[in-house]
Amino acid sequence: MTIFVRAYQYGDIEAMQQIWNEVVHEGIAFPQKQPLSLDEAKTFFKEQTYTGVAVEGETVVGLYILHPNNIGRCQHIGNTSYAVSNQHRGKKIGETLVKDSIIQAAAHHFRILQFNAVVATNHSAIHLYKKLGFTQLGTIPGGFRLPDGTYADIHPFYIEV
Repeated sequence: MTIFVRAYQYGDIEAMQQIWNEVVHEGIAFPQKQPLSLDEAKTFFKEQTYTGVAVEGETVVGLYILHPNNIGRCQHIGNTSYAVSNQHRGKKIGETLVKDSIIQAAAHHFRILQFNAVVATNHSAIHLYKKLGFTQLGTIPGGFRLPDGTYADIHPFYIEV
């Protein structure tokens, strides 16, 4: 079945909340420690510059949020976070989401997409970002605390859009 990305709709929020919270519970990619309640999810996704969902048939299988990375003189730099449902991983949904986010970043007048904290153990994301032309800016040693209390390095990445 074909996967396509579109702007989220109100009826998608419960599925989006579930997918987002899966990633939060895993504790290996997002900085958040607490899951989103349904009311928090409604507000959170609405407040973004753009929220896209990957859909397979009628099922939301992934999502991303796009927003400024900073304010004022730096708000032309966008930031995104991606989440794919555990049961739908391995279908290149992440790649589809990242490609769409680059298009949406340009459409929303961002000049750059910057990822502040790609966890070094997230090898598939790092491989994907490099494949799509993102540049790694360096390494922040021990920048991410894993669920077991150990620390992993993080890598900032960017791409001009």
